Amino acid sequence: MTSEKPSIRRRGIYLLPNLFTTGALFSGFYAITSAMNGRYETAAVAIFVAMILDGLDGRVARLTNTQSDFGAQYDSLSDMVSFGAAPALVMYLWAFSSFGRIGLFAAFVHMAGGALRLARFNTQLKSADKRYFQGLPSPAAAAIIAGFIWISIEYDYDIEIAKYVALVLTISTGLLMVSNFRYSSFKEIDLKGKVPFFVAIAVMLGIAFVMAQPQIMLFLLFLGYAISGPVVTLVMRKRRLQERKG
Repeated sequence: MTSEKPSIRRRGIYLLPNLFTTGALFSGFYAITSAMNGRYETAAVAIFVAMILDGLDGRVARLTNTQSDFGAQYDSLSDMVSFGAAPALVMYLWAFSSFGRIGLFAAFVHMAGGALRLARFNTQLKSADKRYFQGLPSPAAAAIIAGFIWISIEYDYDIEIAKYVALVLTISTGLLMVSNFRYSSFKEIDLKGKVPFFVAIAVMLGIAFVMAQPQIMLFLLFLGYAISGPVVTLVMRKRRLQERKG
């Protein structure tokens, strides 16, 4: 009679997806240190790099079947630094220091909005509709901040005028992150399926436009996405009211 050995639970983490998460975390940290040294354009670009790496870690985890609770929590902590603290601090150092307490308040609204957005997202992972995000995703909010800084520096906008626009954008992104507006997650798009040829041409042209003027196109792209939330939510509510009446 042979006795069965108890199964040993192996402890550890999946390396590949967490490498991308670590890269995103470092990019956010690098954005902060660059802003502290007065290199604001570099800081803005670093935030966009963090966005790319943050998008890759989840896809890599799904493709390699290496999802884990540790990875999900680590990703949220990385997002808090890269898309919550980093944009707020970079914006404060670039434009808000002359505002005093108002500038400090605006930067904090964005950072706190990012923290609350991530906390709510984590608690609703199993119950939320996968087709939509509740509130503006923190990477998109960070992209609006970083894109505006990048444009302002690239085209040498007067900081004394630009800082008032930045104040409105920073507070707005913070509030949109904790709003109940619904934003498309684009998860229903099947990247593995076949598409018509003109779709491939449209994607190619879109990439070309972004590469030609990345600061303008990225800013407008994510600004349009931020505006889409209130629009989509209002349209959906109107349809529900019409269905009830009908």
